[in-house]
Amino acid sequence: MLYPTINELTKGQFNRYELSLATAKCARLVTDEYVKQREDAEHATAGGKDSDHPVNTMIDKDLRDDKAVKTAIRRIHDGEYVIVRCEKTEEPVVEADEDFE
Repeated sequence: MLYPTINELTKGQFNRYELSLATAKCARLVTDEYVKQREDAEHATAGGKDSDHPVNTMIDKDLRDDKAVKTAIRRIHDGEYVIVRCEKTEEPVVEADEDFE
């Protein structure tokens, strides 16, 4: 059984297709965030060969250890990202919740 369930993620407002589309868009945001952190960590360690910190330890643990889709689903479930229908296209859009802490 998968956790969280589809009903918990959609809250009865979206169908499975909309949820999968929004999750894919959120996973892209997660992947972009990982790439940015990885580039920043590589630039920080590039200056000195005797750096004490490996690149992997400088990247957020959730981004480093979990798959992007798993992280996206968790963030949607936790409310960090919210699925919103765009009125023009009726396609769901993923937005970051500004109040999420």
